[in-house]
Amino acid sequence: MTSTTAFWLAGRQATGETAFDVTSPWDGRTVGTVSVPTDAQVEEAVSAAHAVREDFAATPAHVRAAALDHVSRRLVERTEEIARLISAENGKPVKWARGEVGRAVSVFRFAAEEARRFNGGEAQRLDTDAGGQGRLALTRRFPKGVVLGIAPFNFPLNLCAHKIAPAIAAGAPIILKPAPATPLSGLVLGELLAETELPAGSWSILPVPNDRMPALVQDERLPVISFTGSEKVGYAIMDSVPRKHCTLELGGNGAAVVLADFASDEDLDRAAQRIATFSNYQGGQSCISVQRVIADASVYDRLLPRIVAAVEAQVTGDPDDDATDVGPLISEAAAQRVESWVDEAVAAGATLHTGGKRDGASYAPTVLTGVPADATLSCEEVFGPVLTVQKVDGEAAAFAAVNDSKYGLQAGVFTHDLQTAFRAHRALEVGGVVIGDVPSYRADQMPYGGAKQSGVGREGVRFAMDDYTYERVMVLTGLAL
Repeated sequence: MTSTTAFWLAGRQATGETAFDVTSPWDGRTVGTVSVPTDAQVEEAVSAAHAVREDFAATPAHVRAAALDHVSRRLVERTEEIARLISAENGKPVKWARGEVGRAVSVFRFAAEEARRFNGGEAQRLDTDAGGQGRLALTRRFPKGVVLGIAPFNFPLNLCAHKIAPAIAAGAPIILKPAPATPLSGLVLGELLAETELPAGSWSILPVPNDRMPALVQDERLPVISFTGSEKVGYAIMDSVPRKHCTLELGGNGAAVVLADFASDEDLDRAAQRIATFSNYQGGQSCISVQRVIADASVYDRLLPRIVAAVEAQVTGDPDDDATDVGPLISEAAAQRVESWVDEAVAAGATLHTGGKRDGASYAPTVLTGVPADATLSCEEVFGPVLTVQKVDGEAAAFAAVNDSKYGLQAGVFTHDLQTAFRAHRALEVGGVVIGDVPSYRADQMPYGGAKQSGVGREGVRFAMDDYTYERVMVLTGLAL
């Protein structure tokens, strides 16, 4: 019998009156059973966070940094165990899950470093005008208040880390709501935080169901919301709390552009391999996975068969097997949705080159061409292992095709030309442009977020800390400057 996993309430373990099973999307087995907080326990966590906010903001930097360093070290020590847990509850191949743990290690390490140097204060002399003689301004940043972090299922450890670590580094209490499908990885972070000396109330991890989220979102004691998830839910949150500060990391339909100068056999082999890997690497369940390939007409006919071959070489199967590249989607319903979108595109005239088959929660890596511009597959985020390839004439047409989307998260541009790289950086309406590679590259310390319907605000440790804080100026008078 599976034991029930407790949640973390104001830094201590607690159990509620009900529980739910977490099941593997690969084989349906029960991975764990998680206790659900009662309304009274949620209230206790929110009250504790609100009460400790001023004391936590004043906690010495070395205390917060030491706690973050501790979590980073412990993640290293437990890498294999946690990677297997991620794979079990999420369906992610274990080799990708190990990479996710490694990224979370870095997130907490970066946060520890930022905690030590953040908010040192910036001095500005004011005697540049006569009325400011003898005056000096000192600007520092202070937390806006308690952060409500809402994490998704696709990176169940690292995206929880991206909520928790910057908040602790900035001295902002945080209440984390992990995704109901994958709460176990986030709860492991509670185990590691509980080993630190952070003050009670400064963090809680509450696996509440989605239908209880609106009450948390609307609680005035939680003035900052950091949400990663779907466009529909993200903007519904923002619309419901227009006076709160919201950071929304939403969807995308990432484009990889292959331009005419990226034309050698070696170039095209590399582009095809990177595209195939990163259209499928989390079962396509990444906001910056490759969904669209936009190829110059001069390389299209040589690139397409390479992409199809590289996609067909992806190893699908048991996520617990080190050889597996592509596991299942998070649920059978998710795979059925992907199936319906592909079927719709084919019925509308698209050509299916490989894939297009579903087996339970698994969907075969798929490549299509000729997808109509108004097909759902062209307009929305597929969040599955599906790739479309289109032919364009020239750089300007390629960049226009990237921008012909309501999303704007990241784009990749395969080119060797430095001037083209700078033109792409100027022209593409996205939050990040990756030159010489797919759009799926993300370093956890860099600013990460989108334009248009891909969200507002930025993640990335220091940039999230900026989002969680505000500037406060102190003017000193009567100084001999």
